Amino acid sequence: MTAAPPRTGRPPAPARGPAGPVAGRALLGWAGLLGWAGLLSVVLAGSVLTAVTIGPADIAPGDVLGSLLHHLGFGPNPLTDLRDAIVWQSRAPRALTAAAVGAGLAMAGAAMQGLTRNPLADPYLLGVSAGASLGAVLVLVLGVAVLLPVAAFAGALVALGGTLALAGSSGRLTPTRTVLAGLAVAQACAAVTSFLIFWTATGDSYREILSWLLGSVAGAGWDTVTISVAALAIGGPVLLASSRTLDAFTFGEVAAASLGVHVARARVSIFVVVALLTGALVSVSGAIGFVGLIVPHAARLLVGGRHHRVLMVAAPAGAILLLWADTAARTVFEPRELPVGILTAALGAPVFAILLRRGPVGT
Repeated sequence: MTAAPPRTGRPPAPARGPAGPVAGRALLGWAGLLGWAGLLSVVLAGSVLTAVTIGPADIAPGDVLGSLLHHLGFGPNPLTDLRDAIVWQSRAPRALTAAAVGAGLAMAGAAMQGLTRNPLADPYLLGVSAGASLGAVLVLVLGVAVLLPVAAFAGALVALGGTLALAGSSGRLTPTRTVLAGLAVAQACAAVTSFLIFWTATGDSYREILSWLLGSVAGAGWDTVTISVAALAIGGPVLLASSRTLDAFTFGEVAAASLGVHVARARVSIFVVVALLTGALVSVSGAIGFVGLIVPHAARLLVGGRHHRVLMVAAPAGAILLLWADTAARTVFEPRELPVGILTAALGAPVFAILLRRGPVGT
């Protein structure tokens, strides 16, 4: 009779990721993982610098760096006042907001897929996006757009409360009940949002509402950079610290409990962190789809199913994806500009289909 392996309290490496690829497909040590994360971080830094230079007013990367040094107190500014304003009041905050939102959505999506063991889970599964949309549309139709981030975040919190209350109404918060409750709350919020738009929105307000609902960082400023970066700086490390708990959930609730995880408390805690992070990001960008769905799957394809690996790679990958999608949205169709959510959906659908054909999703 074979002796049972000793219990160490650490979750074993999952044979499969929570939503797909075989973990052994990418058995990387810390050097390899840090190599991927470092490479993507360098690409991200270069992408931010390059994106700031792209637009009707061509600005060289060296001039952008010189302007940055000037703002930090080193040397003269190589840019004129007008070009400096284009960089620091328009393009730079927009690029940084897009990067922070992309990174946060990717991490939130990875956490949701692991926690629910659902390959189709994304950050909006708890209804927070629909709640944020309702709050945003409400202030837009009332003509107080200055309160949009606050109203959107408040709407996300109300939706989260409704989802958790409905899911836990039977006394036990299970992943299936939480998903179904989130869908119910999302549909209810969407119905009220549609009614408000149909009944009150006209002219410019209708266009502004549509742009926000489709996802856009066109109005980004340093205030949106502060909100999105702060949300990522708080929520990201918390999710990364929960990676072992997410690994344990990969094997189911019973296995997680046997490894010392307080299942109910851990699930609610991670749900709340994901919802707060997503709500803060959606409040500045609208509901940008597919980033939180496809990037975690792509990350698992690169580094395997362990969540500390997935989260460390998904964050810069999501930032790069949304940054370049937004850059294309504001430049490819000049002088018109597309909401970035249209491009992420157009890119995300075929990419997800390719991942599905290759086998890492839901296998």
